[in-house]
Amino acid sequence: MARRTVRASAYVQPAREIDGPGICGLTQPFRVAALSNGRVAINAQATLGCPVTEALEAWLDNVVQPAAQARFGQPVTQIDSMGGYGCRPINNQRGASLSEHSFGNALDVGGFRLADGRKITVVQGWTRGDEQEKAFLREAHSGACEYFTTVLGPGSNALHYNHLHVDLAMHGNTSTGPRRYCRPVIKEIAPPPRRDDLPDPPMLEPELEIARAMPGRGGADSRRLAAMSGSAGSFMPRGDAPIPSSSIGGVQRYGRLGLDVQAPAQAPMGAPMQLGARRPALASRGGMLRDDGAFVPPEEVGD
Repeated sequence: MARRTVRASAYVQPAREIDGPGICGLTQPFRVAALSNGRVAINAQATLGCPVTEALEAWLDNVVQPAAQARFGQPVTQIDSMGGYGCRPINNQRGASLSEHSFGNALDVGGFRLADGRKITVVQGWTRGDEQEKAFLREAHSGACEYFTTVLGPGSNALHYNHLHVDLAMHGNTSTGPRRYCRPVIKEIAPPPRRDDLPDPPMLEPELEIARAMPGRGGADSRRLAAMSGSAGSFMPRGDAPIPSSSIGGVQRYGRLGLDVQAPAQAPMGAPMQLGARRPALASRGGMLRDDGAFVPPEEVGD
């Protein structure tokens, strides 16, 4: 509450303390009707503790919604819950330890509803849904392992064939944080569908790309030019003349290179361009630019 990651609202209402039966109960329970400030409803109001409410908000915002947008092009607007607080043993098995549900520290999620009304259920979608439904549910499951310490889904045991169970049980600490129990282990998740016919972006290696675009002396000059221009991506491609962005007192500042170059005398209109002519000298740093765009440092100008 102090971090304001859980706030009382029309959708998250503080409730009276639950004391018993036995050691079941919550000190500061909430009746949660919706998450994400009301944007994502819960089909049945759930009584939950503060920590698990915070974890649900983070999981929904950082995992579930991005996955839904990527795979279906629309957000989740409802979580179909199968149970929050309930004083009972694990898996309802007589003699077992109390479930985290007994402390309002868990939620069972049976499915999700999208903005267009489409319903994605664990019982149908996990094994019999289309590729994107299966992938979405697995992404929601595996992503939950970053925010909860226990995540159980179909394949973990026979009792979780139809829902995802998430809780914040304490399984002990490790050098990397709380010990987490996530079953089944998700090994492969299908990628989201393509939204257009554009090609995937190529993997760029900045220095290699600069060296290819700057012939002549190659990598050494291109690295000098990249360093002077302030970034590896602001080189001037082969055959592309610099474009002055300002001119003061005959000195032109070239915006793409960040260099001050003494402007040459203008040739008469229609006069032929002298091929192989050297570029003007750099006024403030010395050196020059060759016709092919390479920067020649002052100590090599006479070579």
